[in-house]
Amino acid sequence: MKVWIDQDLCTGDGLCEEIAPDVFAMLDDGLAYVKEGDKIHSDPGGPAGLATVPAGQEEATIESAEECPGECIFIEV
Repeated sequence: MKVWIDQDLCTGDGLCEEIAPDVFAMLDDGLAYVKEGDKIHSDPGGPAGLATVPAGQEEATIESAEECPGECIFIEV
């Protein structure tokens, strides 16, 4: 499973990071980004920042996408 965030739609609520901190990170710009280990896909973000979801984090990633008020989390399988 892979995931990316459309930062243009992100509302900065931080629910994704709260639900799945191993997958999402909030940066100083107030927007969420996906991460792989210690690497945050912020340059570029959006679909070019596609990240692989760590094993065991699939359910939390799906929950994050479902709970996101900006509907900005996109999952690819």
